[in-house]
Amino acid sequence: MSTVAPPARKQKPRRSGPGSGAGRPWLVIVRNDDHNTFDGVAFALARTLPGVSFDRGMEMANRIHTTGKAIVWTGERERAELYWEQLAGFGLTMAPLSPAG
Repeated sequence: MSTVAPPARKQKPRRSGPGSGAGRPWLVIVRNDDHNTFDGVAFALARTLPGVSFDRGMEMANRIHTTGKAIVWTGERERAELYWEQLAGFGLTMAPLSPAG
């Protein structure tokens, strides 16, 4: 009796070159919109992002309003994803997550 081995499956290598975001910080960007108030944006930022007070959130909300968008947090991908989801949950208009660079 002979045994036939299944064909070996090649695993795709994980990309770590340019464009993959590996080792680079990720950007959480909030976009301006017509349905959130300054207070609402400041509250969401202060409740979500470590070290952001309501007053700092108001400064960020003003930057979002005047420039159309602002980077509100930069760091590792998993935390960026968490903060992105939490801010989106408050109803903020979010840009897609992207690596810095």
